[in-house]
Amino acid sequence: MIPADVQAYIILPILIFLARIADVSFGTLRIIFISRGLKLLAPVVGFFEISIWLVAISQVLTNMGHYTAILAYASGFAVGNYVGILIEEKMAMGISVIRIITQYSASDLIEELKNSGFRTTVSEAQGQYGPVSIIYSVVKRKQTSKFLGILRKSNPNAFYTIEDVRNAGGSVFVQSSPKPARGVGRFSRKSK
Repeated sequence: MIPADVQAYIILPILIFLARIADVSFGTLRIIFISRGLKLLAPVVGFFEISIWLVAISQVLTNMGHYTAILAYASGFAVGNYVGILIEEKMAMGISVIRIITQYSASDLIEELKNSGFRTTVSEAQGQYGPVSIIYSVVKRKQTSKFLGILRKSNPNAFYTIEDVRNAGGSVFVQSSPKPARGVGRFSRKSK
């Protein structure tokens, strides 16, 4: 048998700490899922989040005299936020719009991005110090680092911003070639 002091001051705080990491990580993910419009996934994660939280808080309230339980609860909250963010970064769900503003010719950068499978939209604008090119690209979050690698290699001084996109429509990520006009192609009739 484990002595009562070891249970109260070591084992219980460790369990509270781990439970708090789990419930706060779930909470972080739930909030992210809500912001991304994942209506079915957010409530499932919320169920596990609150279930774990109820167990953890009940143990803290039952053992209020043990400062280690309170310290473990607070520490688990802090670490759980960090772990939740790390998990979300690894999942890299969703899409982002990357906006690049460059004073230099953007043609090489655009060509490199297109050759790597990224679609771009370019507009010319007037900046504080003269003409600039503004390049927009909608990118899967998992491909953001690849995109930024190309940008840094081609134009390391370009200014860029990245914003999460909740929804996007159309065929942004599909590389499709235009369909041939009717009657053109392998099986078209030859003119007489």
